[in-house]
Amino acid sequence: GLMLPYTPLHYLILEKESGFPEALIMTSGNVSDDPIIIDNDIGIKKLSNLADAFLLHNRDINIRCDDSVVRVLSFHANEKIKPSGTIYPIRRSRGYAPLPIMLPFKGNEILAVGGELKNTFCLTKNSNAYLSQHIGDLNNFETLSSFEDGINYFENIFNIHPQIIAHDMHPNYLSTNYAIKKSLDKGLPITAIQHHHAHIASCMADNFYHSDEPVIGVAFDGTGYGEDSAIWGGEFFVGGYNHFKRVAHLKYFPLPGGDSAIKEPWKVALSFLYSSGIEWNSDLPPLVYGNGKPSLIGSPINILKKQLEKEINTIQCSSIGRLFDAVSSLIGIRHITNYEGQAAIELEALTINNDDNTYHFAIAEENDVLIFDPAPVFIDIIHDLNNKCPPPTISTKFHNALCFLVVDIVETLKHKYGLSKVVVSGGVWQNMYLLENTIKNLISTDNSDVMFHKNVPTNDGGISLGQSVIANKIN
Repeated sequence: GLMLPYTPLHYLILEKESGFPEALIMTSGNVSDDPIIIDNDIGIKKLSNLADAFLLHNRDINIRCDDSVVRVLSFHANEKIKPSGTIYPIRRSRGYAPLPIMLPFKGNEILAVGGELKNTFCLTKNSNAYLSQHIGDLNNFETLSSFEDGINYFENIFNIHPQIIAHDMHPNYLSTNYAIKKSLDKGLPITAIQHHHAHIASCMADNFYHSDEPVIGVAFDGTGYGEDSAIWGGEFFVGGYNHFKRVAHLKYFPLPGGDSAIKEPWKVALSFLYSSGIEWNSDLPPLVYGNGKPSLIGSPINILKKQLEKEINTIQCSSIGRLFDAVSSLIGIRHITNYEGQAAIELEALTINNDDNTYHFAIAEENDVLIFDPAPVFIDIIHDLNNKCPPPTISTKFHNALCFLVVDIVETLKHKYGLSKVVVSGGVWQNMYLLENTIKNLISTDNSDVMFHKNVPTNDGGISLGQSVIANKIN
């Protein structure tokens, strides 16, 4: 992305002078996956091999705060469809935090500790929710320390003494472990909140939704611990703050290696094909990539196939995020990722506006739950690949298939449950093509009342807000 100067110091640095570059390549002051360094001496020691120069200051930094990141919608957030350029937050940090989010009700003093990726925490008091700045991925000691320091800082400056602690259901998150330890140390009650319920509740609170009328929630993301211990991420719910019912989801497929597969979309693609009963033809891009990988223990393709056949270290998954990974690999875009969401981002970048061609999911009902199966989509994608269909066309048809799928299932659920309001949340909804076209189709086709994020991120940076409002309601 591009960053314009936003302080007088930035203007001085970028002031034109003969021989000085017109633009600077800059990054945050940290090693990848570590929190921002706020001590001058530590910064020079750790970053001297990365940076050509350091601009230091004699004022100490008291609390870390990353840059905020937003995208822009092509229609107005408060009206049905009107071009405007509405801000859509991706990371809520500098310039926004710690300004409070106004809640649609008065609540208890609660600490919600968020998830693992893109972590934020949230403290509530009366009608205010104090959502923290972006903390980062809680996967090392340094980031955990920053997380703990931030909680202590917020509790002190806002004079909040939590009476309840809320956390994600995932038992292995560092935030979960922190919540459990703090509840034991302080003798406080603790509440586990399902990940995607928190997503939907976050969006409801973001829209100041105060009614007890249930909504239809559409939670699409990469990873969330499900009530059945599977990895969820392609979910339709009916419910509200107090409760939810899972009424539709992506058909389960085996995710090989669990979270490690996130970095290897080629494995995810072949797993989807395996679970769909589709033959692994040798000319498919993920097969070509897998066969070309060096290995000391045998063919990576044969190892993966045996892993799937014998169900070794696989976990059931219904993630739309992984579906994007699979399609990206299947059409030869991205087989290995260097950062979260890379395969999906590159797939979105190929989409073509004003193209309504589409694929189709199969939908079946099992035990009063709608299951949508991507097998027909994969079959048609392979057919298009064989016919030399260009990747932008395939990407657009895949995106459109998801848009129309959401519209079809929402229409079914609206008639079945007599509901009118639809809430969309989760990291997949950072995809502007998917978000804008889904909302426009929901409004134009079924006149749905759609809620989406306006003040807090749709990704995991917003789930601590959802955890806090759910904990308030159920307690």
